[in-house]
This record gives sequence, structure tokens and C-alpha cells, in this order.
Amino acid sequence: MTRFIPLLAALMLGASPVVSAQAPKEAPKAERKADPAKREAFRQAREKARKACEGKAAEESRREMCAQSKEPAACDARAKEHAARRAQMREACKDKKGEELKACIREHRGKSGKK
Repeated sequence: MTRFIPLLAALMLGASPVVSAQAPKEAPKAERKADPAKREAFRQAREKARKACEGKAAEESRREMCAQSKEPAACDARAKEHAARRAQMREACKDKKGEELKACIREHRGKSGKK
């Protein structure tokens, strides 16, 4: 029995890292690398839209960017929805400053489902 106790202790000590090992975590979205070809295509489209719309309103830039996307109608709808949310947030938070403004913006971003 006295020989069995040190052997049991050694086995438990040796097995403890295996038992408590954790699976590697998946990288957060921010750390995931986008496809380089997609990234380059977006950069080129953005640069083309910027050059085409230099000195014009943001509306023109949005139209140019969406015209180059795979689904122009869906892109246009998302852009208009985003602009409406921004306008609503600006209106709600227009008289606030400092920490109060930050809290107001956080509150409105939370309502839209994005963080």
C-alpha cells in the first residue's frame, strides 16, 4: 500500500495538464484577416468613388460606391438605413457634450443592434 500512494500521486500529477487543457479559442472578428483580394477590390472601389465624387455631396459618393458593388440595390438600401440611423442619433444627442454625449451615442448604437 505504501508503494501504491507515491505511484498514484505521480500519475495524478502527470495527468493534471491533460485533464485541465482547454481547446484553443477562435480569434475575435477584429483579428480575423479578410481575404486580400476582397480587401484590395474594396480599396480600389473606394478610391475610384472618392476621385469621381471629389467636391460633391456624400450622397454622390454613396451612389458611386454602391454602383460598383455586387448588389447595388441592397447596398443603397443599407446606406440609406445607416444614414437615417445617424441622423436620428445626431438629433437625439445634439445638445449634449463630453461624457453625456458618449453615453447618448452608446445608447443609440445599442438600440440599432450594432455595438
